[in-house]
Amino acid sequence: MFQKTSFTTLIVGVFVVYVLHTCWVMYGIVYTKPCDNPKRENCIIPYLAEKPRLQLSIYTALKPNGEGGQNLVLKVEDFDIHSKFERIVNVSLPKKTRNNGTLYTLVFVHQSGISPWQDSRQVHQVAQLTTYMLPKPPEVSLISGQDAPQPEEQKSTSDTTIDKPVSHWRSRLTLNIVAEDFTFDREALPSDVHRYLRVFQIGKKMVYLPLLFVDELSNRVKDLMEINSSTTELPLTVSYDTISLGKLRFWIHMQDAVYSLQQFGFTEKDADEIKGIFVDTNLYFLALTFFVAAFHLLFDFLAFKNDISFWKKKKSMVGMSSKAVLWRCFSTIVIFLYLLDEQTSLLVLIPAGIGSVIEVWKVKKAFKIQVLWKNMKPTFLFGKSDESEKRTEEYDTLAMKYLSYLLYPMCFGGAVYSLIYVKYKSWYSWLINSLVNGVYAFGFLFMLPQLFVNYKLKSVAHLPWKAFMYKAFNTFIDDVFAFIITMPTSHRLACFRDDVVFLIYLYQRWLYPVDKSRVNEYGVSYDEKPKDKSHKD
Repeated sequence: MFQKTSFTTLIVGVFVVYVLHTCWVMYGIVYTKPCDNPKRENCIIPYLAEKPRLQLSIYTALKPNGEGGQNLVLKVEDFDIHSKFERIVNVSLPKKTRNNGTLYTLVFVHQSGISPWQDSRQVHQVAQLTTYMLPKPPEVSLISGQDAPQPEEQKSTSDTTIDKPVSHWRSRLTLNIVAEDFTFDREALPSDVHRYLRVFQIGKKMVYLPLLFVDELSNRVKDLMEINSSTTELPLTVSYDTISLGKLRFWIHMQDAVYSLQQFGFTEKDADEIKGIFVDTNLYFLALTFFVAAFHLLFDFLAFKNDISFWKKKKSMVGMSSKAVLWRCFSTIVIFLYLLDEQTSLLVLIPAGIGSVIEVWKVKKAFKIQVLWKNMKPTFLFGKSDESEKRTEEYDTLAMKYLSYLLYPMCFGGAVYSLIYVKYKSWYSWLINSLVNGVYAFGFLFMLPQLFVNYKLKSVAHLPWKAFMYKAFNTFIDDVFAFIITMPTSHRLACFRDDVVFLIYLYQRWLYPVDKSRVNEYGVSYDEKPKDKSHKD
């Protein structure tokens, strides 16, 4: 008969199918079938193959269709599509834009010497140069009360528009053109490219104009500048480079995905977290990032599943450091409050909140807490510990005593230093930042009491090793990303410090082996397959 399939095997199978399906979809995006015979009537040949003289013209306007007047901000005559460049131009802001309005840019690639408004063989794209965001709250020195230095034009609006979205200037405009001479097959024309394709006919030949693309993924929150009534002119960095057809199609899909998230309520800052994955990254590295991130997600899920299963069955805290569980709960909540104070993306905030709830549940299990409600008032009852648990608590308390001599003075010193030399939005912000810095810098020290308890008991049979191993794999994956992903230095160091602790755990695992064929000293048996009972016929 068929053997019962485990839940973990099912999840791994679904994961493999998902990865294979994603690879197939990615291949369909990156690869475009060319027209076999350019002389056939259903082939669409590139206009750039004729090497025409082109011109790049960039205008600004209050409306996306250019009505109400346009202002020419950049003109590049004899535009060479193979030569990348970056130029900074100063853009005058109309009065409506300064009064919390919008401004658009119209980018034209047309025949040199002919006005883009009169050229029938021009291509153009429209992009928004402004976006709405909440202004950054002012930061002050909590000791002296001195404000952080702010630009003069932002001081007048800092106090009145903190809770109201105001217009911000996108200081970068990134343009791309597909420079390769690719011949499309009209019967196999990709739908994503279709809306960028402008075609005209010469005799029986179908010719498509240059594929012009405005890369809005390059618009980052860090490049935004607040606009107010006194701002009359702002700089705009115009960057141009060629792009391959495969990358163009991939970028179109990613840009559409970000736009869809914004339509579902994601703010500019939420979308910026996703944009940061793709900007300044080649396709090969993005593919590697996808595979590593997929495995990271799989290990996260398996660790979560085994961790919950372990604690759900946990009846005794023998051999387990209750102080480490309590600290893990405290540090997770502190990190969640820090992310909330920093207005971090929902993509990061929601998992952190779920993790905090789970850690609170673990504390309830570890300390055997029962909550009784009487007249809408909660009453907390704590369970009693047996002799074996009390022995574990003695070792745990002793380890925490030694750690406190080092940990508390360093955390207190760091908090005082930041209070004097760093500016914050409020006292609450200083408190949360001080706590989270302590968690990142010294949090790994609270993993040491468990090592001390293992050493004293000469056993590791009480630990959730499946969850530990999945977390260890994720820790080493985090090490790879620590080199290549932009993140705070404290978080980068936190990735490497966990490696040392996991290696010590593995050493203790080797030093104190577990015999899975017997019931150990904690009443736990790891032999999942029961032996068949002998019987007589």
